[in-house]
Amino acid sequence: MRIGVVFPQTEIGPDVGAVRAYGQGVEELGFRHVMAYDHVVGADPAVHQGWQGVYDVRTTFHEPMVLFGYLAALTSLELVTAIIILPQRQTALVAKQAAEVDLLSAGRLRLGVGLGWNQVEYEALGQEFTTRGKRVEEQVELLRRLWTEQSVTFDGTYDRVTGAGLAPLPVQRPIPIWFGAQSPAAYRRAGRLADGWFPQMAPGPKLDEAKAMVDEAAAQAGRDPSTLGMEGRVNWTGDAEELNDLARRWRQSGATHIAINTMKAGLRSVDEHLSALETAAETLEPRKG
Repeated sequence: MRIGVVFPQTEIGPDVGAVRAYGQGVEELGFRHVMAYDHVVGADPAVHQGWQGVYDVRTTFHEPMVLFGYLAALTSLELVTAIIILPQRQTALVAKQAAEVDLLSAGRLRLGVGLGWNQVEYEALGQEFTTRGKRVEEQVELLRRLWTEQSVTFDGTYDRVTGAGLAPLPVQRPIPIWFGAQSPAAYRRAGRLADGWFPQMAPGPKLDEAKAMVDEAAAQAGRDPSTLGMEGRVNWTGDAEELNDLARRWRQSGATHIAINTMKAGLRSVDEHLSALETAAETLEPRKG
C-alpha cells in the first residue's frame, strides 16, 4: 500500500516558498505521492445568499496542473489530482495539460476526475451542470484517445475533434484515470471506466458495499476488478495510534494507496503540517508502503 499526502490547499495560501518547502519536505519524509483538490473559482456569499458550500471566494486553491508542473521539477513524487472536476473543463485542453505534466514529471501523473457539486463554478466556466454525469463518460473516452493516437477524429454528444492530436504525447499512454465516487451511479461508472477510485467513506460496511458495486460493474464490463486501484484518505487528528489503526483497516479493505490529510487539523504553518507528517511517517513508514 503506497502512502501519500493531501496538499493543504486551503491553508498554505499564495506563499510560493511554502509550496516548495511542503513538496520537498514530504518527499524527504518518504511519502510516495501528493494529492491536490481542485476548485477554479469560489462563490461570494454576499451575492449568493444562503450559500452552504464548504468553501467560498476567500478560500485559496492552487490550480492543480500548474502546481504539478512546478512540483514536477522539485520532487520525484507521484502527482495526483483528486479530483479535477472534469465536466466543467474543455476535454482537449485537459488532455494537453495532463500530457504536459506527465512529460515534465517523467510519467508521474495520476489523473483523478469527478463531477463536482458547485453550480456557480460550472456557470463561470461556461459548462452545463445538469449533464455532467453523461459528459464525463464521453470525456474519458476522448482523453484516452488523445493520449494514445497521433490524429483523432471524434464526434460525440459534447465534444468534437476532427483530424487533430497532441504533440508531444505523454509518457504514459494512456495516463491513469481514477474516479471520485460517492453514489451508486458513480461506483458503477468507476467499475466500468476507471483505473482506480477514491472512496468518500472510512473502512466498514458502507465501503464494502461500495466496493462490491465497483467490482460488479467492472466484471460486467469484462474487466478484472483486482486490477482497479483504491485510495483511502486518513485525516490527521494528532493521534498516531488512531492513524495506524485506520491505515491498517484501509489495507485490510483492499486499498492500494492512502493519503494523509492534515487540512482542518488546526495546523497554522507549513512547518506544523510537516511536523505532523513527520509523526505520521514515523508511525506508518511510507518508504516501505
